[in-house]
Amino acid sequence: MFYLVKTPWLLKKLYPTCLWDIETKDKIVYITFDDGPDPNVTTFVLELLKQYNAKATFFCIGKNVAHHASVYEKIIEEGHAVGNHTYDHLNGWKTSDERYLQNILEAKEIINSNLFRPPYGRITKFQLQQLSANAYKLKAVMWSVLSGDFDVALPAEQCFLNVARNSKPGSIIVFHDSEKAFDKLKIVLPKVLDYFGAKGFRFESINVTTKQDSSK
Repeated sequence: MFYLVKTPWLLKKLYPTCLWDIETKDKIVYITFDDGPDPNVTTFVLELLKQYNAKATFFCIGKNVAHHASVYEKIIEEGHAVGNHTYDHLNGWKTSDERYLQNILEAKEIINSNLFRPPYGRITKFQLQQLSANAYKLKAVMWSVLSGDFDVALPAEQCFLNVARNSKPGSIIVFHDSEKAFDKLKIVLPKVLDYFGAKGFRFESINVTTKQDSSK
């Protein structure tokens, strides 16, 4: 499975309207979780974040919110941010514009957020342009570091090193609160929180009303 752990500068330049990282001089990283909520995994994540006084951003699949509304509400009650991850986890490159955009709107009906992350990071420029329209009013949030927790062939230690070696102040880091990633996540997430916490970092949720795009 090929993917880039650290987002290259050129890709950020090609899609400048997306949020790839956050400009800050403070020791802050932005941990995000995709594909939940899941009653087992998301609950584990929430309890762990609470132990570290950490805030995060959860990009939720609409159908999972519909099935696990109480877990979704718990995310919000505990002070974390949420984002739209489409209703059915659609790949924008393989889905018609009409269906893709309608699927985002369907998720938007139950996910109260102005943040959007395209599943797999795959979205066409036309689809991306539509997000700023009044019907959507969404900001596309990508990432600067992929943990690789979704990669079944990747050892947990390498997943940790992906994050530890490539993250810096303002980095947006991707994990997944899904059953597929859980075996690695329950090992790696505590290590990441310990590692950056010991270095004096804070863990905050993403708020696009106060944060600006970075072109680092």
